[in-house]
Amino acid sequence: MSTEKRTPAEELRQRMEAARRGGHEKYHKKMHDEGKLFVRERLERLLDPGTLVEEGLLARWVDGDLAADAVVTVTGKIDGRPVAIMANDMTVKAGAWGRLTIQKIQRIQEIARDAEIPMLYLVDSAGARLDEQFDIFINRTHAGRIFHNQILLSGVVPQICVLFGPSPAGSAYIPAFCDLVIMVDGHASAYLGSPRMSEMATGEKVTMEEMGGARMHCSVSGLGDVLAADEEEALAVLKRHLSYMPRSWRESPAPAAARPPAEGKSIDELVPPEQNRVFDMQRVIDRLVDEGSFFEIKRLFAPELITGLARLDGRVIGVVANQPKVKGGVLFSDSSDKGARFVWLCNAFSIPLLFLADVPGFMIGSQVERQGIIRHGAKLLFAIAEATVPKLSVIVRKAYGAGYMAMNGGSFLPDACIALPTAKLAIMGPEAAINAIHLNTIMALEGEAREAFIKEKRREYEEQIDIYRIASEFFIDAVIPGSELREELCRRFEIFARKPRRPVRRWNGVIPG
Repeated sequence: MSTEKRTPAEELRQRMEAARRGGHEKYHKKMHDEGKLFVRERLERLLDPGTLVEEGLLARWVDGDLAADAVVTVTGKIDGRPVAIMANDMTVKAGAWGRLTIQKIQRIQEIARDAEIPMLYLVDSAGARLDEQFDIFINRTHAGRIFHNQILLSGVVPQICVLFGPSPAGSAYIPAFCDLVIMVDGHASAYLGSPRMSEMATGEKVTMEEMGGARMHCSVSGLGDVLAADEEEALAVLKRHLSYMPRSWRESPAPAAARPPAEGKSIDELVPPEQNRVFDMQRVIDRLVDEGSFFEIKRLFAPELITGLARLDGRVIGVVANQPKVKGGVLFSDSSDKGARFVWLCNAFSIPLLFLADVPGFMIGSQVERQGIIRHGAKLLFAIAEATVPKLSVIVRKAYGAGYMAMNGGSFLPDACIALPTAKLAIMGPEAAINAIHLNTIMALEGEAREAFIKEKRREYEEQIDIYRIASEFFIDAVIPGSELREELCRRFEIFARKPRRPVRRWNGVIPG
């Protein structure tokens, strides 16, 4: 047995290597058996080689089995761009938060704030350690400060969360305060109370997936933005999203080489003139934006409204579009919230907005009124009105009632309101309008006389809302063939590329609750 004494440098390297190994080998094996990567494997795949700088590697070293106190906090570069990262280590105490875990997370948040670089959260944690609760829960510098920091970072630097595993109880608010949440199907979960706690408190019996699984949150609650099939896809999605974002609020997203749109039918062929005939707005988007550039956000949630980032002639834009093939493109409470949050995201990071409208309006009925559709719809209107980035609105087909305003119609002051020749603008559609105006006459008529009367009144109404009549009054800025729309949008966004931003001076608006 060698009794040779190690040098201080050798002693340090040994301790650093031990800390980097994380927890016991059995926990590594368990993760790999489940198809999950060790936290440092995730970082290795994510960061450019040779760029990682770690904070607090030796935290809790003297405690023996608490390597780095179950969280890795680093800065590094992704595709040459600096980022700050906190990443839970599931092999140490199941990634649960301890007294230095929370200090390390706060420290890396401070670095992101001071350097004004994106803050990434790689979450895989059992929550808080109850045996350390008085060291992590109550004081001004305890766990709640992490969420406080997130709120103050919101709109200052991009914040992106990838949920590789659980995020229970209070830690579930980490994804809630992020700009984008990516969840790994079959592994990620977020909940305030576990299924077991729920059963004890309420008698409800549910599975983990039903309570707070990835698929549920991406399709029902709206907490998740992108559902990833596995960890590799989740990391790829994170990188892709980051490529659309600037370093901070002080910058605009970097342009890329322009590419033509995907080949296929022209927009004039894709959009049917019949107002109630279904078509796929996604195909219209594909014919407008640079090929392969559309990055959809919340695809599974409230799909009657499409939201996503894209490139138009190389420049990053945000797209908000009604989807006629889902619920006729009618706006609901969830789609209103979805649209509002996306508009706020784009406005925060200087991303111009493109609205593509084919909307019958907001849903009506006692059920949606009880769900607060007026409140939720007001959020979307609020977000659009206060957005100061360049905004272009295209009336693809119909835009009726408050739906017209919610898609940045003329009265909400877009930088241009453009119509396709298939567009119709009115307070309500022909059927509803004719019944509202002529109900008594219609009820008094029968058979062919009634049908003839309705047909004639419909013809008259269609003439009133004809897009050329509206254009002749200069209520819109232009009527453009679908085949020329992309070039028109490119030119108009170019005009407003250096538009001065003049937000209303106030402490804050009072967002409809």
